[in-house]
Amino acid sequence: MTSLNVDGIDFLCLSILVLWTGRIINHRVSFLERNSIPNAVTGGILFSIAVACLESYKHIDVTFDMQLRNLLLLVFFSTIGLTASFHRLAAGGKPLALLVLLAGGILVVQDVAGVSIAKLLGHHPGYGLMAGSVSFAGGHGTAIAWGAEAAKAGLLQAQTVGIAFATFGLISGGLVGGPLGRYLIERNKLSCTNQDDTLHQAPKRAQVVPLADDTLFHSQRTLLYLALCVALGDLVNRYLFANHVLLPGFLTAMLVGIVLTNGLDLLSRPLSREPIEQAGNVSLGIFLAMSLMSMDLLPLFKIGPVLLLVLVVQTVLTLAYCLFVIFPLMGRNYDAAVICSGFAGLGMGATPVAIANMDAVTQHYGPSAKAFLIVPLVGAFFIDLMNAIVIKFFIGALAYLP
Repeated sequence: MTSLNVDGIDFLCLSILVLWTGRIINHRVSFLERNSIPNAVTGGILFSIAVACLESYKHIDVTFDMQLRNLLLLVFFSTIGLTASFHRLAAGGKPLALLVLLAGGILVVQDVAGVSIAKLLGHHPGYGLMAGSVSFAGGHGTAIAWGAEAAKAGLLQAQTVGIAFATFGLISGGLVGGPLGRYLIERNKLSCTNQDDTLHQAPKRAQVVPLADDTLFHSQRTLLYLALCVALGDLVNRYLFANHVLLPGFLTAMLVGIVLTNGLDLLSRPLSREPIEQAGNVSLGIFLAMSLMSMDLLPLFKIGPVLLLVLVVQTVLTLAYCLFVIFPLMGRNYDAAVICSGFAGLGMGATPVAIANMDAVTQHYGPSAKAFLIVPLVGAFFIDLMNAIVIKFFIGALAYLP
């Protein structure tokens, strides 16, 4: 088999082309545009299918240099940290606390479903956890980590199974979030009030055209603070690692961003939000495109029937949880609908998928500051912590199953 390695620069160029291709396809296929499917999902899936065909029929093994993709993830979460001033966090208040509790609920639902399917099919219930919150709400990182532990305990191929579920969960989360948001908004005749945007917008004054020098200054300042978030976050991570405290790199980068932006607020030198949000949108789009482009689809088809069954069950359960639990308890309003579109991506895939879903929905229907505040915080801070607790509980409970 011939090997083809795509390095960082080529990977970046390809990902931008894939994003643009996804945008063109979404624009021309009314179903995709109407249901707010992210451009990265459309283009990335098509590219990964093309790569799978190359490997299957032309025996060309394509690999990708993922360093730039990993850097973009740090940049994206840095932008979240730089927009998380304390007065906005306080504004999250009760909705944030409620969504954290609800996120814990979906973890339990997914694990109960996964273990039940495993028992029904005659497999070890431990595989059920890999078919539950480990792979879906947890994503690839959690699936790889817990899969390695499961393999040590004798569950062969647990990591491969977990990666398969996480991959298709990522796709499913990107496909169902937009249509879910659209359905809730149009069925309940909801509209954006823009009230939440007063949390972070300055009072409107007479319209003034900004000078080019001011725009350049804010852009350069944003780049400086993004670089500081990534660099200082890495230093913090190394220090914690040396002291046997393991945190993901994106989390420390985001924490540094929170410290920086609130420190600047205290000094009455707040950051301009527009260039930060633009940097976040660009890094998110390219990161998600790279993630979907680099999926290895061929090994996933080896467990096709089981994979399809688990995926359908977990997707239906997540959608039902959003419709009948998240939406009513979050207020049955426009913000609740956008939160549901993001939660579908969070519950089935990852935080970047959740953001992409909400971005696609709000591009059509209007902004939702509350959704963009609390969903990333739940995904970045709380869900992985709760997932670890829930998984440990189920591992202990499985010992009592016959």
